Amino acid sequence: MTHDEVMEMISKMGLPSAYDHFVEGESPDPPFVVFLYPNSRNFAADGKVYYKASRLNIELYTDQKDVSLEEAVEAVLDSYGIFYEKSEVWIESEKLYEVLYEMEV
Repeated sequence: MTHDEVMEMISKMGLPSAYDHFVEGESPDPPFVVFLYPNSRNFAADGKVYYKASRLNIELYTDQKDVSLEEAVEAVLDSYGIFYEKSEVWIESEKLYEVLYEMEV
């Protein structure tokens, strides 16, 4: 999946979004999405990259647990046929829930 295709998929979630982070002071009110490519898992053959695979993290931030919003985000991911892992954490210092979707694209 190309970066443009990732951007298209993120836009279908219908939430404010940014790559890696919002500029300080310009973060929207929750809910919002941040995404990044933290690393890659390329496949090698004959001493070179044969197949490129990037890890993609999509972070959904909300100020309260919102199962229906999570289901909507997951419906977008499912529509692209993407396998993902999901985890969740409460960030006390930010007073926000972070639902993390990890996948390869």
